[in-house]
Amino acid sequence: MRRASRLAAPALGGATRTLTQVATPGAGIHMNTVVPGPETKRLTEELGKQGGMGGATAFFGDYMASSVCYIVDADGNRMLDMFSQISSLPLGYNHPALDEAMKDPLMATFAHSRSALGMMPPKELPQLLTDTFLKIAPKGFTKVQTMLCGSSANENVFKACFFRHRANQRLKEGRGITEFTTEELESCMENQAPGCTNDLSIMSFQGGFHGRTLAALTCTHSKTVHKIDVPAFDWPTAPFPRLLYPLAENVDANTAEEKKCLEAARSIFQTRKDEGRPVVGMIIEPILSEGGDLHASADFFKGLQQACKDFECAFIVDEVQTGVVCSGHMWAHEAWGLPEPADFVVFSKKALLGGYYYKDEFQPPQGYRIFNTWMGDATKILFFRKVLETIEKDGLADVVKDTSEKLMATLQKASGDHSEYVSNLRGVGTIIAFDCATPAKRDLLSSTLRNNGVLVGTNGTQSIRFRTALPFNSKHAAEFEGVFEKTLKQLSGH
Repeated sequence: MRRASRLAAPALGGATRTLTQVATPGAGIHMNTVVPGPETKRLTEELGKQGGMGGATAFFGDYMASSVCYIVDADGNRMLDMFSQISSLPLGYNHPALDEAMKDPLMATFAHSRSALGMMPPKELPQLLTDTFLKIAPKGFTKVQTMLCGSSANENVFKACFFRHRANQRLKEGRGITEFTTEELESCMENQAPGCTNDLSIMSFQGGFHGRTLAALTCTHSKTVHKIDVPAFDWPTAPFPRLLYPLAENVDANTAEEKKCLEAARSIFQTRKDEGRPVVGMIIEPILSEGGDLHASADFFKGLQQACKDFECAFIVDEVQTGVVCSGHMWAHEAWGLPEPADFVVFSKKALLGGYYYKDEFQPPQGYRIFNTWMGDATKILFFRKVLETIEKDGLADVVKDTSEKLMATLQKASGDHSEYVSNLRGVGTIIAFDCATPAKRDLLSSTLRNNGVLVGTNGTQSIRFRTALPFNSKHAAEFEGVFEKTLKQLSGH
């Protein structure tokens, strides 16, 4: 690769920002304009007239031109992608293994004759599930339910928790689990008790994110923009530990913080039980991602599971953003060493579709109780089969481990010289984050990195996060290091 040239470009406020331009397009980072560039601005205006697709467009992608760990935008800027479509691309863009999946004769059939999986699934579905999601099921799980996305998966997990709780109540009353009274059947159609069990709830945590549909949104507590103006269920929110970093230097303080949060969760359980409106499910992420990549110890999560067991509550682990190898394990919660499996493990993003594993006792009591038109997408299962083959063939778990060490070393070095931009470094695998001194500095670092050819994610109030595709390797880490060092010097005026 030839030596990079330097271009000056105007930025907001009249300052200048330096763009890293690689002279060989297609070989690495190659920047033509600031981001967003003129073509993205034109397309944004056009899309805005059509509704805006949520109104948060960063830039438009040229996905045919993008490849593995590099995304190309509508202005021809080729950026090293360390965010991978909000952590959702396991192999990056246009990976050859996924091209191979496209050649499977079933792909076209599944795509243009999309089946309602819950009613008329393709005859290949049982074997496909055996070869994919059940092949990598967390220990102790034999059942899986696919869904369209993480939000719909969580919504149906909550329903399964309520179904099981009410089924057990009926058994205690001497009824069958689906032996409903006339009053129950009639009142549920009016959204009233006893048919609608409005006194049951799901516990979630401050800083958590579980989706934007109504029940999932009730359990989301990361950003006000998600929740403002939307009705929410009367469900409890527990505090999540706010650990001090480096972890090795703050053991006593962090232990005390986790103990305090565990006691608060138990207090919520007891209060709700005493009030006759019990918590029947608790949902937690291994890393509270949208809330700022918040971590806790294995002992904390074990303590939560024990509290759930003590109060007859389902323990739900939301692995939407942390699942499929990126943590260094197939599932991040495997590092906790739980004494017994969780009750549910939810997945999406790098799994290419939503869904969840569940224990046998949460099997729906009737047909149609957990149901929608598509219940997933068989084409994505074909893709995911190739993803799993590639993870094994290319040793991507080892790549994640090696890359993680290199990225953490780069950030650790930067934290010594540029602590205003890099502090509170934390991560497992390539799920890595750090804090900037202020939200403004975080936003400036993120946008300047992007203009210099590196796309990162942001979360929390002042955090930057990495969510790389699994093939992101030491070569990419070295390219990031070069741009990162130059960007920090640029922002520091050196």
